[in-house]
Amino acid sequence: MDETETPASASEVLGAALGSAARRAGLDPAEGRSTGHVVWTAMGGWRGILESVLPGIVFLVAWTLTYDSETRTGNLPLSLGLSVGLAAVFTIVRLIQRQSASAAIGGLIAAAAAAGLSLWTGRGEDSFIPGFLTNTIYGTAFLVSALVGWPLIGLAVGFLMGEGTAWRADRRKRRVFFWLSLAWASLFALRLIVQVPLYFAGDVTALGTLKLVMGLPLFAPLVAVTWLAVRALYPRAPK
Repeated sequence: MDETETPASASEVLGAALGSAARRAGLDPAEGRSTGHVVWTAMGGWRGILESVLPGIVFLVAWTLTYDSETRTGNLPLSLGLSVGLAAVFTIVRLIQRQSASAAIGGLIAAAAAAGLSLWTGRGEDSFIPGFLTNTIYGTAFLVSALVGWPLIGLAVGFLMGEGTAWRADRRKRRVFFWLSLAWASLFALRLIVQVPLYFAGDVTALGTLKLVMGLPLFAPLVAVTWLAVRALYPRAPK
């Protein structure tokens, strides 16, 4: 009996953590918001988009403008300094305005860690290694969870909809959550498949460009698909 209860208990704890994170990000199906509103909220609105994209653009522009074809490198300290500095400004502004700065602080820490690694090795492409690790961890988690029958999407939705792990008794829900989790795993895998070869080629400009292109432009549509699929599984009761 204990062997059957332990996985369920662990999954409920994990589901609660994932569901709480999704709720803070504005991804609660029970609220009945429009798909556009949910996607926009998940991206953080204009401010969230700027905080996510601008530091990368600044790094890419500075690197490209200072690139020396003979040495095949750009001004790494300047490029990283401007990028991390901008991320720091975004974080400080949020703190001054007493707004939620958790995402900005997380982004600043990640940017600083990537910059530190790159400056330590002297290779601009090494600043992308933390992103590779993040994509690997997330992709693996989504893939493994789907393959073992406890897809992360299902755990989060089950908590948000107040049914815990009862969705596992519904074949349709299990199938949808399985494919949604595989879709998210595929997104993270695709980023690695495309970007890692560029890392080994040392093409910082192409790597930075594709990181931006494969960021929010791919994230937003998948959020929309996930939202619509979940709403189809849990239709709102007529008023």
